[in-house]
Amino acid sequence: MNKIITYGSQYGSARRYAEKLSEATKIPLLNALDVRDLSSFDHIIHLGGIYAGHVKGLRKIVKHTPKGARLIVITVGLADVNNEANTNKIKKDVENQIPEDLWKRTQVFHLRGGIDYSRLNIVHKAMMALLYKKIKAMPEEKKTAEIQAMIDTYNQKVDFTDFQALDSIAQFILQL
Repeated sequence: MNKIITYGSQYGSARRYAEKLSEATKIPLLNALDVRDLSSFDHIIHLGGIYAGHVKGLRKIVKHTPKGARLIVITVGLADVNNEANTNKIKKDVENQIPEDLWKRTQVFHLRGGIDYSRLNIVHKAMMALLYKKIKAMPEEKKTAEIQAMIDTYNQKVDFTDFQALDSIAQFILQL
């Protein structure tokens, strides 16, 4: 079966995970920005950073996924992936980005990445500042674990990258 790993990464966490997954599985790797044709692949594995509820690069990958191919989406974000409420919300956000017929052939995994506010571009810094101000003012009972994590890590450098978390994903992919 022909497989390819693609990734969409703004600040590097998804790219680093994709590189490690490619090394572990010996599956070729391609930046989503460089995707032109995926018609020869029946398994597309896409790792993407989560930005404002969207998986970076996923729209392009979905557009180029051939009919009948299987899609594996691996999200990379700050949310605690051991918290079921977080992963359910992320999965619902991913589902909203994928047509129903492809969703039936899609598997979703979640990994934690990191953020370094000093490396954010001006637009992302402004967006994060506005978001922080909004969520900080929320009533405590409305703050999810994901929102609290954003508050706790605001304007800091944090890295939750865990390459060992790729082991079970690599095993799943290799068994396809």
